[in-house]
Amino acid sequence: MVNIPSTPEISWTEFERVLIVAGTVTRVEPFPEARRPAWRVWADFGPYGERKTSAQIAALYRPEDLLGRQIVGVINFPEKQIGPFRSQFLLTGFHTDKGVVITTVERPVPNGARLS
Repeated sequence: MVNIPSTPEISWTEFERVLIVAGTVTRVEPFPEARRPAWRVWADFGPYGERKTSAQIAALYRPEDLLGRQIVGVINFPEKQIGPFRSQFLLTGFHTDKGVVITTVERPVPNGARLS
């Protein structure tokens, strides 16, 4: 196993503190005030409720591409003010040259299911 020097190892206990769960996108709206092209996205996280975020994913996704899709989010970061909008979760994804590719689940799981 190769350790990457710029990324310190964390313990299993530290990883368990990050609440990474599945949710279903329920609403998508434009976010014209964002510095970079972004959507305001709402997702249903089951027992954790509906939460909203600002996501810079407009380069690769239209609202109709996102509605009803199951995504993966981090829901225990503190809320973050992004312009006039309060972001309540981090929509996970992978940066590419063409834009951010969102993290989705391979087959349906209950909203709020935790990544293990």
